[in-house]
Amino acid sequence: MKYDLDNLSLKELRDLHKAVGRQIDSFEAKRKEQAIAAAHKAAEEHGYSLKDLLSDGKSIKSTVAPKYANPEKSFETWTGRGRQPRWVKDHLDAGGSLDDLMIKQ
Repeated sequence: MKYDLDNLSLKELRDLHKAVGRQIDSFEAKRKEQAIAAAHKAAEEHGYSLKDLLSDGKSIKSTVAPKYANPEKSFETWTGRGRQPRWVKDHLDAGGSLDDLMIKQ
């Protein structure tokens, strides 16, 4: 297929772009629904539910709530696990303690 896009205005091109984006999203959503339905059917044919197959007893990695926050930039947080962020190291090097950075609940 070939489209004559050269003769469209900027508004028409943007409207077309939005329409194409919506159509792609709709197409992908339908395909995903079909894949999920097929997966459910295949699991049932083998005597399982899809949930049973996906939760095989292995632990699922969960997120850990942050315990510490940078007092100067509160969006910078740390769970207390793994490598210490630079702002934590700088605070400790300046003589502070981790308790100073603890998020109050």
